Amino acid sequence: MVVTKICCIGAGYVGGPTCSVIASKCPDVYVTVVDLSQPRIDCWNSKDFNLPIYEPGLKEVVQQCRGRNLFFSTNIDEAINAADIIFISVNTPTKTYGLGKGRAPDLKYIEAAARRIADVATGNKIVVEKSTVPVKAAESIQRILFANMKNGVRFQVLSNPEFLAEGTAINDLMNPDRVLIGGEQSTSGLQAVEKLSWVYEHWIPKENIIKTNTWSSELSKLTANAFLAQRISSINAMSAVCEATGADVGEVAHAIGTDSRLGPKFLQASLGFGGSCFQKDVLNLVYLCEALNLPEVAAYWQQVIDMNDYQRRRFATKVISCLFNTITDKTITILGFAFKKNTGDTRESSSIYMCKYLMDEGAKLHIYDPQVEHKQIIADLSHRDISEQSERGDSKMATPPVETEKEKVNKLVKIFEDPYEALKGAHAFVVCTEWDEFKDLDYLRIYNSMLKPAFAFDGRRILNYDALTNIGFHVETVGHKTLNNCLPITP
Repeated sequence: MVVTKICCIGAGYVGGPTCSVIASKCPDVYVTVVDLSQPRIDCWNSKDFNLPIYEPGLKEVVQQCRGRNLFFSTNIDEAINAADIIFISVNTPTKTYGLGKGRAPDLKYIEAAARRIADVATGNKIVVEKSTVPVKAAESIQRILFANMKNGVRFQVLSNPEFLAEGTAINDLMNPDRVLIGGEQSTSGLQAVEKLSWVYEHWIPKENIIKTNTWSSELSKLTANAFLAQRISSINAMSAVCEATGADVGEVAHAIGTDSRLGPKFLQASLGFGGSCFQKDVLNLVYLCEALNLPEVAAYWQQVIDMNDYQRRRFATKVISCLFNTITDKTITILGFAFKKNTGDTRESSSIYMCKYLMDEGAKLHIYDPQVEHKQIIADLSHRDISEQSERGDSKMATPPVETEKEKVNKLVKIFEDPYEALKGAHAFVVCTEWDEFKDLDYLRIYNSMLKPAFAFDGRRILNYDALTNIGFHVETVGHKTLNNCLPITP
């Protein structure tokens, strides 16, 4: 049951951290992470450990293992040939064109990885799908591999989905609730499952390793993320009710969270969920249900996405209404651009949509985030697909573009390295990411530097409402009714 070499295709948010922890916990296993992108691999190999992704604790793990039994390379074929186990950790974005646009996953990178493995492998391999994929994707990978077998090479395909939360990924890998491995229920399939299990048993109790058939493993990943996204949309739906009635969503969340049947997690009302998985996986589930002729089930899960979109539009509408129903040429500071704290990832970040809605109304934006690179912010805001979604979301808030997205961004957006500079002269600020440093800013200094009346919009419920109000801010918080009612949006 000895595995000596592991290869991971894809050096991104899943492959990099996962294989770094495996190398740390399995010092006798030689782990190589490969990628087509030379700049990305150069970052993983940088002398100052300026890694391509930010994740607390990751740098320390890489420093411990790199050059010992952890390697990063663009020599994909050599790593595939040498490995006993090959992880596929490539991107599986939602399709932006063609059949299933906006819902179905784009599996072109998965297919390309499978074809490359089949083309270059000269010995038996265990191929493990780590990327989030639709049910029966492993079957597709297996068909590609088996159709291209040569020289007696044999493959076993396993499903081993990741359950990582960005910002806590290293701890999630070190101390997982469970590890899920799915495989064929044949003798050779079960042997492959046991080999992968042996790797994880170096640091994870055997009873925490769940073994299923392949399809159960794949569906469990989609289901887990759908349930978590559902909880966020549920509490966000109640935040709208709270603002209309005078209840406080924080008190409601605490009250229901003490129920042992529910628990307190994922009950933090906010601007909505983001990240690489939740929206993509729920849309994947919707598409799967439609393909299986289960329209009622598809509509149920679609509502989770619809509520998330509604929450973003609703908070943007509140900003506009409070600023006297016009924000044209007004300066609004966006605090936080990552989709959550402790990561530099901006995929599906609510900050992007908030910025788009406000730019559509002509607002000038000052943006500060402690981890997201300036070029990433510009790229996200210039992406036409995001603009189309913001326009589709609420026709009252959108106007047909008369200039390119890049021109609009260059005209309306400034990015800052210092939060105080970003807030100077602003009419309002919006907390879009729950970075801890935002709790400790000198808000009296900020208030004195802003135009009056000064507005504070807390989209993450991290600021001291009473303290800001006492300073003089007009404060609006998700799920909290204010006494100073904003002007209604006119039809």
